[in-house]
Formats: sequence, C-alpha cells, structure tokens
Amino acid sequence: MASFLLTMWHPLVDALFAPPPLQQRWRLLLFLPVTLLLYPLKSIPYLFSPPFVTYYIPSRRPGESMRALVYNHPTKCPKLERKRPLHIDVHAGGFVGGIPEADAPFCTQVAESTGAVVVAVTYRFAPRHPFPAAPDDIADALAWLVRHAGAEFGADARIVTLSGFSAGGTVGLGGTLGSKHSDGTNIVKGAVMFYSPLDLRLSQQEKRKPPGYPRFDPAQSLLPLFDTYAGPSRIRNLQNPRMHPTLASLDDLPEDLLCVIPTVDITLYEQLDLVERLQKEAAVENKKRLASQSIRRIEKMMFEGQWHGWLELPSWAIDESTRRKAFASACDFLMDVHRKYGFDVSEIVECRKYHPQG
Repeated sequence: MASFLLTMWHPLVDALFAPPPLQQRWRLLLFLPVTLLLYPLKSIPYLFSPPFVTYYIPSRRPGESMRALVYNHPTKCPKLERKRPLHIDVHAGGFVGGIPEADAPFCTQVAESTGAVVVAVTYRFAPRHPFPAAPDDIADALAWLVRHAGAEFGADARIVTLSGFSAGGTVGLGGTLGSKHSDGTNIVKGAVMFYSPLDLRLSQQEKRKPPGYPRFDPAQSLLPLFDTYAGPSRIRNLQNPRMHPTLASLDDLPEDLLCVIPTVDITLYEQLDLVERLQKEAAVENKKRLASQSIRRIEKMMFEGQWHGWLELPSWAIDESTRRKAFASACDFLMDVHRKYGFDVSEIVECRKYHPQG
C-alpha cells in the first residue's frame, strides 16, 4: 500500500524534492491531478477481490525492488503437471507514471484464455529517473523471473512472452532486447505491442502527425514532460536500440511480434516503419529456414479512427467492440506462440471439463 500511495503522489514529491529543471516542475504538478484521479479509478475495483497477488521483485539496486502483480490461475488438474508459459506485461504512463493495475482487464484475459502465468511489472519514472532506469528495471525483472518463476509461480521460463501498452512497450522491448538463454536463443519468444512509441530520436513535438489528428492536443503541455525519459541522453543514444526499439536487429527482437496500431496516433508512422522493415527481413530469413522449422511472424493490426491510449479508457468513452477485438486477437497471437514452443492451452480446457474446480 505504501508503494502504491507513493506512486500516486510521486509527481508532487518529485516536483518539490527531485532534481528536474524548473520548467518540468510545474508540468509535474499539472500531471498530479491525472494520477490522483486515474490511479484510484484503476485500482479500486480490485481492492476486495483482486485477480492477482502483489509481489516485489528484487532489483540490481541493493535493498530496492519492483512492484509486480501476479495473475496465477492454477489448473489443479491432477494429470496436468507441466509448467505454464510466463507472460510479462508493462504498463503505460508516458514514461512518467502509471500503475500495473491499469492493465488488469487485459492481464486477466491473458491468464484465463492462454493459461499463462502473467506478471505485470512497474518501473522507475522520468524525470527523476530518465533512460536507462526503466529498461534496466525490466531487465532485472526478466532475469529474476527466468531464474525463479518456475519455483515461485509454476511458470516455464523457456516460454516467455511480453506485452506493453504505449510507453510500456518501449520500456518492455528496451529492457528485454537481446536477452538470451545460454544456448543463444531469445528468452522472449513473442510480444504484443499496443501503440508504443518506438523511435525517440525526435521529440514528441517534432513527430509527424497523421491525418485526422486533432489540431488541439489536450496533452500538448505535458509532451515536454513525457520527453524527459529520453531528453537528457538522447544525443548520446541516437543509435541505441534500447532507447529506440525501431533500430533493433531482427535477431535481438522476439521471434513473433504483433503491433496493435490506432490510426489517430502521433506514433503511427514509427510503428508502421518498424513492422514494414521487420516483415521484409523476416521474409528473407523464413525462406532460408528448413520446412521443419517454424517461421517468424511480424504482424500489425490496424484500428481506423482510434487514438493513442484508447484501450485504457472506460467502456462508455470508446467503442467497446474494438477493445474486445484487440484483446482477443492479442490472446490468440500469444496462444499461437505458446503452441509453437510446445504448450497448448486446450490441455487445460479439456482437464477443466473433468475437474471444474481447477
């Protein structure tokens, strides 16, 4: 609870006591009402019957940890003793905030429909903690989970998938990029990115706006605050794929990748550019693979007329059918990744017919 309260009030704490320049302090205060309003709205529904348990994952920083929510639905099937896939989710927040509870609807659906153990993690925020603090936190969480998720949660560290909403996708890919098992294979086998900014070489204000983008952006005054994640070290990291996942090599990215892309989004073109490049490179690689080998999947799912962050809004504010479609497609994609590596959720479904309490 103390960790949650600190997260909710962190814009005020950072504005008063942290080192950001003066021009960012008033933006932090402007961001404060957002956290005070949205965080309780996102978390209150889970106060009394949460579908998760709270866990603290150790960090590389002595005495510090990352707060995580673990969605673990044991099968309780006596004949099904195998471990289940591990899925890691990283929440949105413009690099300056956010809570893992915001992704609870999606994480619950992933856990229930795919059979995976889902771990939703948080990370340190800019401007107090600019790049590479956030991807370092995700890297620490991944390393710990690979070592301990089997014993702690009954998860299979050989089948790891990833999802990220907005900034969470950037941080998630950056933190897991190039992570390998001892045999040289990628730890993260598949990923679903929801409207993630993948190229931070330009500031938010400099990015090309797509057709239909509103002339007045309500978040305009906060864009420089969001940019503090990359701002202090952007020049030094212009070629660093951990900051700019669009620069990542095909081999360092998950084998399978799905990008869920709304068309009214300032990050539209960088998402399309990455998908187009990876599809061309994957096509060349797939031709070289043997018939017995699985192929790489690089896909996009477009949502016309939807805007950045729409999946995280309440039902009354959006076309709910688009959220159902996006989440269902993401779960189907993740299940395909699981099957590719030997896990089929239908085993659990079949077992539950005979053990309904599982």
